[in-house]
Amino acid sequence: MPIPAILEGRLRIPAIGSPLFIISTPELVVAQCKAGVVGSFPSLNARPVSLLDEWLHQITEELAAWDRAHPESPSAPFAVNQIVHRTNDRLHDDLELCAKYKVRLIITSLGAYTEVNDAIHAYGGIVMHDVINNRFAHKAVEKGADGLIAVAAGAGGHAGTISPFALVQEIREWFDGPLALSGSIANGGAILAAQACGADIAYIGSAFIATTEATADERYKQMIADCGAEDIVYSNLFTGVHGNYLRPSITAAGLDPDKLPQSDPSAMSFKSGGDSEFKVWKDIWGCGQGIGAIDAVLPVAEMVDRFAREYDAAKARLAL
Repeated sequence: MPIPAILEGRLRIPAIGSPLFIISTPELVVAQCKAGVVGSFPSLNARPVSLLDEWLHQITEELAAWDRAHPESPSAPFAVNQIVHRTNDRLHDDLELCAKYKVRLIITSLGAYTEVNDAIHAYGGIVMHDVINNRFAHKAVEKGADGLIAVAAGAGGHAGTISPFALVQEIREWFDGPLALSGSIANGGAILAAQACGADIAYIGSAFIATTEATADERYKQMIADCGAEDIVYSNLFTGVHGNYLRPSITAAGLDPDKLPQSDPSAMSFKSGGDSEFKVWKDIWGCGQGIGAIDAVLPVAEMVDRFAREYDAAKARLAL
């Protein structure tokens, strides 16, 4: 099964660092790409639009300089995440900037539209669209997506509820294009498992929050290192869409993680503890179930080194 051609020969391990809202900035993206995995960020992290222009220039120049200095180990490509939703009034401008810098890989979320995919294809880019079920996967490909990201149960943030084995199995019954898998992947063995069940590449988010280059609260990073799967709560209270969040961050906000009410799609913040306002992502921290494998905050290069060792060891075990 294929990986996107733009990634062939450019990855140390088959992995994409998923775009992390607020957290993914050029420092994290560049570190991931230099380490040999795809680095990505949501375009909306760069506010205002003019900052996106600056970020794309910075990332492009830094990776080009790295490639000139390290021809034996060129950087992995980077990706930009576009929120394809009617509420995103920046989409057109952000796509124009991606075209300006010829961003080769675009990750689309929350909406699949032919015109968006056509605009990306027009300058030579490819599109991978994230989906939580087989129905959405069909729609994305029908609208022109080149590849899919299966967001399965256990993934951080806005996750689905379907087992990764079931979701990949259903998609592979009809789709033979590039397929990434997200959901509790936080070590090299899980990366190999993603490939074994039919995906081409692993999609890793929560583990990269616990890195020195990530723009996250230090308490957030340490919480990931200290917590495990039982510390993840699945709720739609905070954004109106179900997602996975760290239990201690919910408790710190003055809420009972075991008695969270249902929410409506317009909820993006809430009040707790008098006049204190807690905002999603800033105070309530998204995270996936795989974090039991993360026990320390590390530089990206060291984390990728660890993933690579574990990946090779897992392959060796299977070869016995």
